[in-house]
Amino acid sequence: MSFKEKLKQGPPLIGTLISLGSSAVTEAVSRCGFDWLWIDMEHGPLSVEQVQHILQAKRGTCECLVRIPVNDETWIKRVLDLGADGIIVPQVKTAEEAQRAVSSAKYPPTGTRSVGMSRASGFGMDFAAYIRDANDKTSVFLQIEHMDGVKNIDAILAVKGIDAIIIGPYDMSGSFGKLGKIQDPEVHAAIETVRKTCKTEGVPIGIFCLQPDLARTYLEQGYDLLCLGCDIHFLWSSAKATLESIKATK
Repeated sequence: MSFKEKLKQGPPLIGTLISLGSSAVTEAVSRCGFDWLWIDMEHGPLSVEQVQHILQAKRGTCECLVRIPVNDETWIKRVLDLGADGIIVPQVKTAEEAQRAVSSAKYPPTGTRSVGMSRASGFGMDFAAYIRDANDKTSVFLQIEHMDGVKNIDAILAVKGIDAIIIGPYDMSGSFGKLGKIQDPEVHAAIETVRKTCKTEGVPIGIFCLQPDLARTYLEQGYDLLCLGCDIHFLWSSAKATLESIKATK
């Protein structure tokens, strides 16, 4: 079953965010049982070459989606040519921006993605099969993380080829002038508008969160896709908790 089919049929798919350039980190995390990995090029320091190494290091059946730095056809084709299973496009605010992302991720006649010999096609050895199946298999996730995206959510969801919407709660709060206050009533209402609209239109909906308790709440609310924590947060929070537990026994 493909990732897209799993997303639509359930149960919810749980992933985590990869921000570190170490392929060993990805190799270890991918063995933990996550359904997917969110590889971050927007806020992380990852280069294109590092992303390729991360994709090569992944183990198991979890899918790898790359969040590109910006909604740009060059970034999209380079990431997909590396062999990513899909893209996550940040800060989508209009239907035109949504259409641009979808078109850049699809080969003609559906879209405008250009063709090249790359890792995704086995460096050309699997070229025919790859270009035949890529449009159906490549996932396109769009992030709604600004009040303008909330205002335009109906028009955005009308764009064909969107496989999921992911809410960015922290940037969403910032767009309301309430950075970090993701439980603020106004911010919460905006998030709920996106969630409910996606549910009505049958578009899978996801969200990012750091804490397991909040993740459980999101799952109870019917989210289809969850990005739980990130590598660097797991590292320092576990290290800090372990150290503090030892100090507390002195």
